[in-house]
Amino acid sequence: MTGEEAPTKRERFVRILRRIGIGLAVVTVVASPWWGRALLHRLDFFRVRRVEIDGARYVSPDEIVSRLRIDTTQSLFDDVGPLEKRVRQHPSVRDVHIERKLPGTLLVRITENPPVAFVQAASGLVPVDAAGRSLPVDPATADVDLPVLAVRDTLALRVLGEVRERAPALFARIGEVRRFPRGGSFYLLFHLTESPTNLAHDVLASGDVTADRLSDIIPVEQDLTRRNMKAVELDLRFRDQVIARLP
Repeated sequence: MTGEEAPTKRERFVRILRRIGIGLAVVTVVASPWWGRALLHRLDFFRVRRVEIDGARYVSPDEIVSRLRIDTTQSLFDDVGPLEKRVRQHPSVRDVHIERKLPGTLLVRITENPPVAFVQAASGLVPVDAAGRSLPVDPATADVDLPVLAVRDTLALRVLGEVRERAPALFARIGEVRRFPRGGSFYLLFHLTESPTNLAHDVLASGDVTADRLSDIIPVEQDLTRRNMKAVELDLRFRDQVIARLP
């Protein structure tokens, strides 16, 4: 055999015992009075040497690490509350929880505040969340495919946020949303892109439409496909009905 010899069973057993011993020592010290925790803070063995980010899709992990502002004196047993507060202030972060991994790793689990639409602006398309807040998401580097709105329509954004969460497959087909005046009232007009079984078409709905109600179009689309028919518009404005307007 070339290179290093494989560890013997005895060596592996000793390593396991050493790790168990370290773990028990840490638990004992943490469970001890205040002086035990103070001792851990002073040990170089428990300095933070690595940060892992979990849950980041649109926000850059580097931005999260930058907000932590961890230096070489940071102990794994320092209070993580201030660190979580800094990360939570990022506009793309809805919530954060930091865990400790011995001997020197912080695991930062974030729940993102996802973009739900692009809004047209003088500077170009701006990604926004369901509340209409601009998000620092770079379409050139992030995998972003979102509906487009001409303005920050809070009504449309609320619906898109719900659809994204409850019916992601349907959300992926929404290409554009706009207010649509008809019969003296305003409605929401969703332009759905083509799917494997349906051509592109519009969906007309009242302003209080929900994700579940919008999903009512799916069995209608399937039925039209079986009949070899295509709709140019599906109307959801009437209670418990989906009206298909054909070409």
